[in-house]
Amino acid sequence: MKNEQPHGTKPNRLINEKSPYLLQHAYNPVDWYPWGDEAFEKARREDKPIFLSIGYSTCYWCHVMEREVFENEDLAELMNKIVVSIKVDREERPDIDRVYMTALQAMSGSGGWPMSMFLTPDLKPFFGATYIPPTSNYGRSGFREVLEHIHTIWTTDRKEIDEAGARLGEFLDKVASTDTTATEAGEGALHNGFVSFSRTYDVRNAGFGGAPKFPRPVAFNFLLRYCKRTGNQQALEMSLETLKRMANGGMFDHIGGGFHRYATDERWHVPHFEKMLYDQAQLVISYLEAHQITHDQFFADVARDVLDYVLRVMTDTEGGFYSAEDAESLPDDAFGASLPVDDAQTRPTKKQEGAFYTWTKDEIDRILTPEEAQLFSRSFGVEESGNVIADPHGVFRGKNILHILYSAEQLSKQFDLPVGQVKQTLATARGKVFKARERRPHSHLDDKILTSWNGLMISAFARGYQVLEDPRYLAAAQKAARFLLENLRDDATSELLHRYRDGEARFEAHLDDHAFFIQGLLDLYEAAFNIRWLNAALSLTDRQNKLFYDAERGGFFDTSGRDKSVLIRTKEWYDGAEPTGNSITILNLLRLAQVTNNQEFNAMARKSLACFGERLLDTPQATPQFLVALDFSHSKPKQIIIAGKPDDPHTRALLRPVHAQFIPNKIIMLADGGEGQAELAAHNPFIGSLKMIGGKATAYICEHYACKLPTSDPETVAQQLANQ
Repeated sequence: MKNEQPHGTKPNRLINEKSPYLLQHAYNPVDWYPWGDEAFEKARREDKPIFLSIGYSTCYWCHVMEREVFENEDLAELMNKIVVSIKVDREERPDIDRVYMTALQAMSGSGGWPMSMFLTPDLKPFFGATYIPPTSNYGRSGFREVLEHIHTIWTTDRKEIDEAGARLGEFLDKVASTDTTATEAGEGALHNGFVSFSRTYDVRNAGFGGAPKFPRPVAFNFLLRYCKRTGNQQALEMSLETLKRMANGGMFDHIGGGFHRYATDERWHVPHFEKMLYDQAQLVISYLEAHQITHDQFFADVARDVLDYVLRVMTDTEGGFYSAEDAESLPDDAFGASLPVDDAQTRPTKKQEGAFYTWTKDEIDRILTPEEAQLFSRSFGVEESGNVIADPHGVFRGKNILHILYSAEQLSKQFDLPVGQVKQTLATARGKVFKARERRPHSHLDDKILTSWNGLMISAFARGYQVLEDPRYLAAAQKAARFLLENLRDDATSELLHRYRDGEARFEAHLDDHAFFIQGLLDLYEAAFNIRWLNAALSLTDRQNKLFYDAERGGFFDTSGRDKSVLIRTKEWYDGAEPTGNSITILNLLRLAQVTNNQEFNAMARKSLACFGERLLDTPQATPQFLVALDFSHSKPKQIIIAGKPDDPHTRALLRPVHAQFIPNKIIMLADGGEGQAELAAHNPFIGSLKMIGGKATAYICEHYACKLPTSDPETVAQQLANQ
């Protein structure tokens, strides 16, 4: 990441960090410290409270607070005088973020970023907020007033702060308590989950709840499986309609591919333009599964657009996947570098939300031919005065956020043109608009590589290869897996690490890192059938269980507990924008138990489900990925074993009907007649007996390893799967 040094300023301690977020603050006049003993000791030695600021590099309001507060010389001087200031990247240190976000939500009833917390020198929180403006307005205290008030209490009434810290400390201890009653949720929790989602479904605009509307792939994971289990078409229809509205709306980047973070309105039109890797990864799988169910090419095309976007923009040359793209960028004309120098000198220097993605009608007309512009503007809802209605701050005045207003089929009728011609014209127009957009100033790219989010993306590329049969996707998944295994390891202990950037791997990996990466490795094995990936998954599972498993009560702690600066060990149970490490770990263990016949894995998974059973029954809409694991645990998973060589076209032909159907509760293995089969048989002797018949690749479709008649005919495979 390139750091621009403001004239006449010196860097603070953050200049030595690798985090893009911390480096963004390296030239603030604030005397920032990274999280660590140096800052803690200074606070104790000088008897000062700690100001802890947590955010991430693509966070819009984090940028606003930096510009308004942390770049303000007077406010920085006051901070340097009365507090010790610590800056944390929540994506580098989710363990720290989790503790203080829990405290903030207890104080205020809500949370968000930037998180602004005040701590005692022993790291106990006593006051918190999110964004704090520089001065008081609209009934909100300004940052100066907050600082001065805290300083007054700190120096004159320490007892009040100590009592507040003690109360919050007790609350955090209660949150971390693992003293729960084991409860078998049962299939009733699945039905409760469906009812809960159906009650909040927006019949008019799709999605769940009102604005802002977030994509929540874990909800689709559950609802699609609920439909598979029960035949409930409403669960399917809610999912498909929401996926369609998201992909047709402004939340999808119709020019470059990929999904923005969320929609600010109820119609999915006006997005917050940030793009996160974890959204791309999970939504790819949602659209692939929708395609498997419906065989509608629309869903496959969306998945392909997202995967191609990640390959083009979010993939490091060494194979890892970057974290995010910012919502803000410098505004510019679509013709960027070709503008006269005089015009360039008068361009705005302040970044704006969505500047890279929005268009005026004039810009579109200048880029395209009249015929192209007419179809393009009609298709994407481009209007002379702009098409943004919900714009309270006037950010998008006169601008257009592209969304699908009319399909190619509808345009064909409106303009009396062949559908093929309309599609070709729109494709040509999109290409021209893309090239023009590439000349604009790009949004900031957060290029750190996180093990957890890379695990999710490996799953997406592996599944994308299975369904779409594009070898680029398998290559990307395998390259990323190799990168993580070779680079995100501690040199001394070989333990997994959390973050890689600029040649440095750092920070202890947590449960999410292990869970998501293990899931990615399992999906990759089922796509490539390289036994290396399964062995790596088993090795990481063994280490994960030692570090995080609660043998007494079940469930997995989010952290190892070795870092004593992290006040509590939690067991996360809320499946939000990302699934929890617990829900994915439970599903991983259930899958591995099927592969290896290891009943200890099965017992750990079921004990862990019981650990969270009360949550599943009481708040099923908060635990949809747990419900996915519960569904798996109450099913008869299919064992699909192909006896054959991985690169044999006939092997691929037998797998094609497997991947063409939505079969969520299954495992796939390859009996290759060689080393891979021998290693599988060491875990599960049944696999050792399976062979090709008549020298041809042969499929065995089984439940509880009781198999139907083996077959070398793809149509028979499809029939056996359909009958089951």
